[in-house]
Amino acid sequence: MKVGGALVLTADPGEAARRAVGEARVPLGNTPPSFAVLFASAHFFASAEALVAAVAEETGQVPLIGCVAEGVAGGAREVESEPAVSLWLAAGLGPVETFAMEFVRTPSGGAFGGYLFDQGPAGIHLMVCDPFTFPVSDLLGHLNQHVPGAAVMGGVASGGLQRGQSRLFLDGRVLSHGAVGAYLPQAEVHPLVAQGCRPVGDPYTITRADSNVIFELGGRPPLERLQELATALPGREWELLARGVYLGLVIDEYQAEPGQGDFLVRGVVGTDSESGAIAVGDEVEVGQTVQFHVRDAHSADEDLRRTLEREAAALGERRAAGALLFTCNGRGSRLFSEPDHDAGLLAKALGKIPVAGFFCGGELGPVGGQNFLHTFTASIALFPETAP
Repeated sequence: MKVGGALVLTADPGEAARRAVGEARVPLGNTPPSFAVLFASAHFFASAEALVAAVAEETGQVPLIGCVAEGVAGGAREVESEPAVSLWLAAGLGPVETFAMEFVRTPSGGAFGGYLFDQGPAGIHLMVCDPFTFPVSDLLGHLNQHVPGAAVMGGVASGGLQRGQSRLFLDGRVLSHGAVGAYLPQAEVHPLVAQGCRPVGDPYTITRADSNVIFELGGRPPLERLQELATALPGREWELLARGVYLGLVIDEYQAEPGQGDFLVRGVVGTDSESGAIAVGDEVEVGQTVQFHVRDAHSADEDLRRTLEREAAALGERRAAGALLFTCNGRGSRLFSEPDHDAGLLAKALGKIPVAGFFCGGELGPVGGQNFLHTFTASIALFPETAP
């Protein structure tokens, strides 16, 4: 496959489209693109339709998805405050099926419509969702249970502040609700998810729980375990714990000594001082192994660096052709002291490949073979070069 990318810093939709398509097509040579991904900064909120129409005219109506976002990434750069358009063009990745989805509320709860996830051969689904009208976490839970093997990567649009303000791109159209996506049944895609946390203290087994509430860890209230941990930690670690507590659920219960990256990380969303129980941002089960986590810039850097180095080793002599980066809007300059952290680290580890991405209000990516909605995460869809 061939991939090209472009990052253009201008607020003019026509100029942005011409320059972006022109630059992104150069690496493709005479091969026409068969898929496009387009992300634009919030400066294009009012001109989204003009931008998408101009890109469609320049590319010849290829399948396209994307959105307006708080900020965008292109190549090794992340642009958080300037007007910017990031375009990614690919050729030779097989058939592409773009789609739109909606969530309709019903007396019994609700139903998803517009696209049917097939239980056929495994493939990758890329999705960009509206945070106000599309409960993507419910969809992922349904897929995990009923459509095993369906992998979903993408992010929640961050460009709108209230219902009706999201701008999702689908081919030549702009939508303000639901979700847009692309199914790539034959493309080889490596999903990389760096959750940016590291474990502290000891692992425990959940011995009493109900839904997302944990009443006992190793036979004792979790708040007691947490207080013991806080007392034992050095000053710097204690400060991180005081800023926010996270709980990691071990992905592989057969792993002897799970470490950073071996957990599905969820926030502690509530506590009960009387019972000592804690509530976490996902359902848990008795018998699961868990460990408290902390999050900071160093942990996030370490986690992403380790994830990318592991992928580089797995590729061996193969190279990455391109990547799509879905990074949390709580990362970037809000977390790291240096600019372009996630995109820059990706370029250092895997080379200066074509990359497009955006700062998300939630990131989609599989962990342990299951699809999840994450926060503070860098989720990367990596496209290797075609195997010889």
